[in-house]
This record gives sequence, structure tokens and C-alpha cells, in this order.
Amino acid sequence: MARQAAIYLGHLNPLTTAHENIISFLLRDCENVYIFPVRFLKDNTEINTKSFPFPYNVRKAMIEAVFSNNDRVIVLPDYAFFSPFIKYIPPLISPYSWVLRRKILKSVKEETFVSYSGDKIERIVLSIYGLHPIGEKRLSFSSSSVKEMLYAQAQESSKERLTQEILAWQDKVPKKVVDIIKDNWYIIQKFAKSPDLTIRTMGTKFPKNGFLV
Repeated sequence: MARQAAIYLGHLNPLTTAHENIISFLLRDCENVYIFPVRFLKDNTEINTKSFPFPYNVRKAMIEAVFSNNDRVIVLPDYAFFSPFIKYIPPLISPYSWVLRRKILKSVKEETFVSYSGDKIERIVLSIYGLHPIGEKRLSFSSSSVKEMLYAQAQESSKERLTQEILAWQDKVPKKVVDIIKDNWYIIQKFAKSPDLTIRTMGTKFPKNGFLV
């Protein structure tokens, strides 16, 4: 991969060992890896849901804790959707989606770059956006499966009934991320008891709050 930089757009909610492996893979061949954890903003306030529980600052802390000794990993907030989110639909056709693309690239100092996606459809979209996607390595498991285990643990009141299957999330995230999740356990407790207020449209999830207004 004879490129100077890599762009990684994603939820990373939470950062898992699969994400860590992808970032390490990109670091092997790229000068810098720019990571853009997605944000959804309404009135300049980040909207989080059961699907996206951890706010940007916590996800940024997760990434920087794992790659604390590597200044080639750069975490940036520019992958941000502003309400009403419907204005970004449909992608590629919406002018707002192209504004978002320009904002992301403005933060990348290198002239040549690639972007990462393990999904074939996403690679096609990224290619049309001119982001030079690669897809040589897939996530071995999803953040969604980790969140399911986190919520299961939060809803299990008896420690004696916590099974190895529920606690297995600790093997799927880096040790430093385990500590950050435990420090922010109130977030998991909050969303474990609430419905998932997200909407999926054209293959993308958005918070319901802020989608239309």
C-alpha cells in the first residue's frame, strides 16, 4: 500500500480488539492514520442512543489510551452530521454529504491517502467519493455484539448469574478500554434500560432525535 496516509471512518462504539487490529494493519504501511469517530449533533449537542452509547470524548480516550505511544494515530472530530440528519440522504446525491467529505479531507495533511472499509458496499461508496478505499482486512466481530454483552451485564442484578458468555466482552476489547468502560459504566446502565432510538435508512443508522428537525 504505497500511500502516505489512511483514513478510518467509523462508529468505534466501543473500540474493540478488531478495531485495534485494523488500525495496526493500516499503521504498517501508512505514515499516519486519521481516525474519525462519527458524531451526530443537534444544537451543538452530541446525540447518543443505545446503538451509539459512548460520546466522542470517551471513544477518543479509548483510541488514544490504546495507541498512547504512537503519534501517527490522529483522532479527529470532523466526521460530524448536523441535524436535521435527513439532509445527508441520499448519500452521493445530497450536497451536504459532499460538504462532509471536504471537511474530513481538510484535516488530512498528506496529498495521497487510502480509506478503510471491510464492507463491499461501503467501499463502492467511498470510491465514488474519491477516498481510495481498501478492504484487505475485515472486522472479526462487531461492536454491536460487544454492546449486547455490556447491556446484558448491566441488566443482570445478581453477580452470581453473570455467565462467561456475558463477561466475554472483556476479551473483545483492549485492556485499557475495559478500564475506560468500567469508569463510564453509568452510560451502559442508562442505555441498557432504554429503547434504541435510532432509525436505519439506506443502510445507515441515525438517531431519531434530530433526524427530521
